[in-house]
Amino acid sequence: MNPISAPDENLLMPFLVEALHEDIGPGDHTAFATVPAEAVGRAKLLAKAHGVVAGVAVAERIFKHLDPSAQIEVLIPDGGRIVPGDIVFFVSAHSRALLMGERLALNCMQRLSGVATLTDRYVEALRPFGTVLLDTRKTTPRFRFLEKWAVRVGGGTNYRDGLYDRIMIKDNHTDFCGSIPKAIEQVHRYLREKNLGLDITVEVRNLDELQQVLDTGGVQRIMLDNFSPALLREAVSRIAGRFESEASGGITLENIAEYAATGVQYISVGALTHSYTSLDLSLKKV
Repeated sequence: MNPISAPDENLLMPFLVEALHEDIGPGDHTAFATVPAEAVGRAKLLAKAHGVVAGVAVAERIFKHLDPSAQIEVLIPDGGRIVPGDIVFFVSAHSRALLMGERLALNCMQRLSGVATLTDRYVEALRPFGTVLLDTRKTTPRFRFLEKWAVRVGGGTNYRDGLYDRIMIKDNHTDFCGSIPKAIEQVHRYLREKNLGLDITVEVRNLDELQQVLDTGGVQRIMLDNFSPALLREAVSRIAGRFESEASGGITLENIAEYAATGVQYISVGALTHSYTSLDLSLKKV
């Protein structure tokens, strides 16, 4: 397994500081009342479900922020497969720091491991076809950078980070603008005026709209939205490699292989970051 890069520190630390403040506020009065300030403890992160673990790097930053002397012994790194009973890591720190960081560490790790596990299942389903799995912007507000990181941990590929790093002409853009050709023309004018070099994806809802894009050109990718597998196969045939092809909408683990078999190059799945199930993990005193 290739090592997984840690989340962007410039995004992670402000998030963790705010999240800890939300939980701790003026102080963890229960821990302050019951545990001496000098007490040191050791705990283990225990897996209670099958899946792909994600968030070890996040937990480490949480505990070291609360206690710079904290030590973490990682047994299963981010991206590793876990089964019930596995110990992911041991952490030694001041006991108050362990108690104050426990819930945030678990909240993050359970959700991120859920994203990574679901992504891994989709990636495995696509492996025979070589189709690239993409995520979407259907993420939890302020948690996007971590959910998208977890998609990478699970073997998926990040699409765009936001509205700013790729042009995506969707149905509402087309409808407000007036037509697909007009929208493409206006995007090119805007990019020239702003001196931007962004790739362009245009969404189509049927073969008529697809033909409009083929006739107009000037884009990198065509996103075929809510096409049936049979219609998608026809669309991919018409595109004939002139543009990148992407399928989106109504694609599940149960039918993704049928979509991939059409020859489409990319499949984007919003469920990776909005319909995952948090993985069952717990932090227990050793």
